[in-house]
Amino acid sequence: MRSDELRSPLRDFLRTETGSALALVAASVAALVWANVAPHNYESFWETSLSIEAHPLGIELSLREWVNSGLMALFFFVVGLEARREFDLGELRQRSRMTLPLLAGLTGMAIPILIYLAFAVPDGAGDGWGTAMSTDTAFALGTLALLGKRLPEALRTFLLTVAIVDDVVALAVIAFAYSDSLSWPALLVALAIFVAVLVMRRVGVGSGVVYVVLAVALWVALLESGIDPVVTGLAFALVTYAYPVSRTDLERTSGLFRLFREQPTPELERSLRHKLASVISPNERLEQTFHPWTSYVVVPLFALANAGIHITWSTFTDALTAPITLGIVVAFVVGKPLSIAAAAALTTWASRGRMRPQVGWGAVIAGGSASGAAFTVSLLIAALAFDGEHLIQAKYGILATIPLSFALTWLVTTVIRALPETGRTRALLGTGDRLVDLAAPVDPERDHIRGPHDARVTVVKYGDFECPYCAQAEPIMRQLQDEVGGDIRFVWRHLPLGDVHPHARLAAEASEAAARQNAFWPMHDLLLSHQEELSPPDLVRYAEELGLDAEKFQGDLSNHSGASRVAEDMDTADRSGVAGSPTFFINGRLHRGAYDIDTLLESVRAAYDRTTVTKSKG
Repeated sequence: MRSDELRSPLRDFLRTETGSALALVAASVAALVWANVAPHNYESFWETSLSIEAHPLGIELSLREWVNSGLMALFFFVVGLEARREFDLGELRQRSRMTLPLLAGLTGMAIPILIYLAFAVPDGAGDGWGTAMSTDTAFALGTLALLGKRLPEALRTFLLTVAIVDDVVALAVIAFAYSDSLSWPALLVALAIFVAVLVMRRVGVGSGVVYVVLAVALWVALLESGIDPVVTGLAFALVTYAYPVSRTDLERTSGLFRLFREQPTPELERSLRHKLASVISPNERLEQTFHPWTSYVVVPLFALANAGIHITWSTFTDALTAPITLGIVVAFVVGKPLSIAAAAALTTWASRGRMRPQVGWGAVIAGGSASGAAFTVSLLIAALAFDGEHLIQAKYGILATIPLSFALTWLVTTVIRALPETGRTRALLGTGDRLVDLAAPVDPERDHIRGPHDARVTVVKYGDFECPYCAQAEPIMRQLQDEVGGDIRFVWRHLPLGDVHPHARLAAEASEAAARQNAFWPMHDLLLSHQEELSPPDLVRYAEELGLDAEKFQGDLSNHSGASRVAEDMDTADRSGVAGSPTFFINGRLHRGAYDIDTLLESVRAAYDRTTVTKSKG
């Protein structure tokens, strides 16, 4: 694949979320303009009833309710998919790493709720405590994106995990604290439907139509039960598993494609299409489909339906001193940063450093301040908890958190940038142990290493000598050497893709035959620069050009002396979750982005800075 086609799922998620923040701002402004230019039209439009009837059943809701309880179920479906993927494949796959963001997320809700109650209870508005709970993911990540390279990539993962905890708990609160009186028969029907979904997932039913029908049935049952049906999206997402692409599955797909190329029949076309779909996990396919729609259509539509406030001088001045408004603003802008940082610090102290943030404390504080942006869930709960003047005051407070949290985050990052270089690096990156993706650590006695053995940065490349993208990546490796200097080493490990590159396996064995004569890297360079000429006579000719003992080389090649070494590398690739080539690991971490010089250089420099901080700590 081309380097610009290789994208991290997390990077894609963040890219869409940050773009969504701009769409949210535009929709919020449009709602405010609409509500002030034509206030009666705004309210009457969103209160218009829309009914759907299928005799003998029928549902009648206002347009605002259809958006809030219907379309927003898709938004929480996407949030749940990301939570599930982080749990299966991301940072949270090591379960011990869940503790700190889980505690930070829970504390980051509990303390703001207490702050809100301190303001609102004396005014009789304590019922709206749920509005002070949940960070808006799009605005929080949008803040980090606008601040660019001031903050490390790992902070986005940490903040996203905290925000997901927020959303999951907030949905539970909506379901049980802000729903109408329960209808137990309807609730039992909803439970039976969800059990049916679990059974179907267990037995491997893969029909999307079936799950759509069940999702609609569950949504209707929850609506009839009195629980806000918006939780339907999250429930379905959390049972939609994520798994890495398997090299074995890819090889089988290649075989089917070759059969289809020879016999393009409808039966083979269906088999190939089904196999292609099953190679990528349903989690990733569904998120790829729905995430842009929820980010650029559903959530902005929600903002348009809920963010409109008819601003008058009296309502504005009243809001400036209203307990509801002040409680929401202080809870988010002050309470969120302090509670997240305090939870992280206490967890680190209580665990004696075994559990610590994957970023520095400056980055934790910046992430906490960015999480002080309220919007989606807060508006959703405000619409359930308040009406009239109290609802207007809550909306003022919620909207005010967005510019205030951005300003606070900018201030924190400005202070961090003013620190000396060593202090700034420590404040951003911290000293916590990173999760290692590379199953087999680099062994100087075994691995092919180019560069100083004691270099601070190690780039491991799983490659295929017949793969054109491996050859295209090679000049970038040399550029990295020039940019970083001598404190980087490169490791080549074999991953010949025999199903698409018929000469790759023998070429890998040829490089091992050359290694037996201390000429691995010269042969490596020749093979990548002559990818169209990898037949056995070509390989022998290259050995002669390098001045090797051609007879010994040819004997090793004929006896497949290097086959076991190639097989060992392929086994470590499988255990490391590598499915294609080229695949890079930087200091043991899988590089999930593009492999252009700028992206790789950014990752290499981050790894170098982290090792600098770790060594200074030691």
